[in-house]
This record gives sequence, structure tokens and C-alpha cells, in this order.
Amino acid sequence: MNRRAVLRVGAGLVGAGVVGGCLETETRSVREPDLVEDRPDAVYYPTHSEGMEMVGSASAGEYEVAAMYSYPHRFWTVTGTETTAKPIEDRHAMHLMAVVWDPDTETVLPNAGLSLELTRDGSLVSQENIYPMLSQPMGLHYGNNVEGDGDGTYTAAISIGSIPTEQVRRTGEFQGRFAEPTTAEIEFEFSESARDDLPFETFDDRAGERAALEPMDTMAPSATVRSESDLPGEVRGTAESGDARFVVTLHDEPPAGVDGDGRYLAVFAHTPYNRMVLPAMGLSGSLAGESLSLEPTLDPELGYHYGSAVTEVSAGDRLGIAVETPPQLARHEGFETAFLEMPDAEVRL
Repeated sequence: MNRRAVLRVGAGLVGAGVVGGCLETETRSVREPDLVEDRPDAVYYPTHSEGMEMVGSASAGEYEVAAMYSYPHRFWTVTGTETTAKPIEDRHAMHLMAVVWDPDTETVLPNAGLSLELTRDGSLVSQENIYPMLSQPMGLHYGNNVEGDGDGTYTAAISIGSIPTEQVRRTGEFQGRFAEPTTAEIEFEFSESARDDLPFETFDDRAGERAALEPMDTMAPSATVRSESDLPGEVRGTAESGDARFVVTLHDEPPAGVDGDGRYLAVFAHTPYNRMVLPAMGLSGSLAGESLSLEPTLDPELGYHYGSAVTEVSAGDRLGIAVETPPQLARHEGFETAFLEMPDAEVRL
């Protein structure tokens, strides 16, 4: 059953640093400001921010799905450590986005393999993969620039594949879940004039700073790592790599579904601002000189993390964390130069 919930959200308007004469508001077409020269190899304040239209949500199988659109805009895909720019094309009418989550725990789900069929009055308009991606206002979501066919009533059929077990281990009550594909359908009204009325702000005075936009408030849950004081288990240390932050916690026993006995070591990876989850990494580790597997794991209590069972942990042990593969996520502006070259990190437990 579809639920219609139409909200107009101005990305970046809630940040106190934005409201001080450093932005310009305008109605505009689908062009982009020039990128900042000499962007840092880190998270940075983007040249601009765009509003979006929340168009609705739907339940589909085990999932809840929300959809929204904004202006078409540039983004970058990532393969290994290489980025590829995806520029705006004349055929693009909107940047369509989706968030997928477990309705019981409100855990946002990565690696779900989304695709889109967009129809208008029953006729196919666009058929696209929707990339898992990261943006400063939204954090983890799925999106792509898509074609349109003028003003009218559209239906977004969002197909959700299974989350591959070889990519993400499920533990606790998530064991055996998110394995069946399904499709959510969300109907919405679209017009070019409504799109062009969405907020658009430029940040000429701050673009390129080592900072980030504040997240926007939407009707969908966000994928964030809890503050250290709220994380389950015992926080044993933190580290940094390629502008990412790692928080290491130790637990009395592994969650159900983890091979091995003893205690459980969890590594939470997040952005330096707003603690947005960084999934889809390949991590390896060493503990007191012994190799350690740090598997991407989705758990209803811990959320998304990288974890391993460990037999013994003593105070002062050194945990080495090596990033074999950086986050394989598409990036909006402000994230495309971060989390690529990620040197080894170490935590003294």
C-alpha cells in the first residue's frame, strides 16, 4: 500500500554556518557551479546545495522504501580507488533517490541492488540502475539522474534485490532476512516548474573548506553511527584513515550468526562530520600480531559494522586496521575526494 507524503526540503538550510550571508538563493535550471579548484583529499564543503521533493513511501515485502527527487546533478561512481564523473545530460529531468530500510528497527540497508522503472501514464520513460551513494544532506541512499516525459503523474517501480551474504553478513534477528527480491511502487506528480522552485543555495565563501553540510530532516531513517557514549559494548579506541573515522568496541560474546567463540570486536566506520555510516569497504586486521577477519556485518542491535570473534583481548593490545578496498559507493560533491587513499590505522585497545 502506498503512502503519499509530499514534503519540500531545503538541503543545508538547517546549518548555523550557512545562515550568515554566505549563501545565495535562486531559482535555476539544471546547471552546476564550477567545482572548487584544488579540492582537498577529504570531506569538504560543496559549492552548492539543492532542495528535494519527498514524494512518498511504500511497504514491499520486508522493506520500507521512500522516494524523492531533486534537480539532476553531477555525482561520481567509484571502482576500487578510481572515481568516474557522471555529468548531467540534456535528457535528464530529475535526480531520483530512494532510501530502503527495515521497518522494525529502522536500519537503513546497503548493498540491496536497486533498479528503477519510471513510467508516465503507463508508458515507460526511464529504466536505470540506482547506485548506492553518499551525500552530505542525506547520507547513505540510492540514486541516479533519470529521464522524464514532461509534466504528469509518474510511477516509480523500485526493484530491490537481495543483499548478498558474501558481501554483508547478517547476525542476530537479521539472520536469513533480506534475501528475497521485491518491488515497491510509488506514484507521484512531477512538473518542471515544481522542480525549478526547489531551493538552491550556493556557498561561494565556504566551498572547499574542511567541513560538511548539516543533514536534512526527511521522513526516512538515516544511516549513522551512534555517538561513542551510546554504542553497545565497551569502546576501546578510535583511529582515522583517509578522513574516515573508526570506533572500536568490544563485546562479551559474538552475535548469533558469527563463527567463532570468545569475545566480539566491532569496528564502526563513519564520516568525520555527522557520523554517517561508511559501508561496502574491505577491511582486514591484526590483533597482537595475529591476522583478523573484519567482515561487513548487519546486526539489529549494532547496525552496520565490521566485526570478528576474538579469543583474547588484553589491555594495551594493538589492533591494526588495513583498508583493502575503500567504500564502493557513488559520491555527491563534497565526498568524491575522500575515503579513497586510506592508509593503515592502529588502535591501542
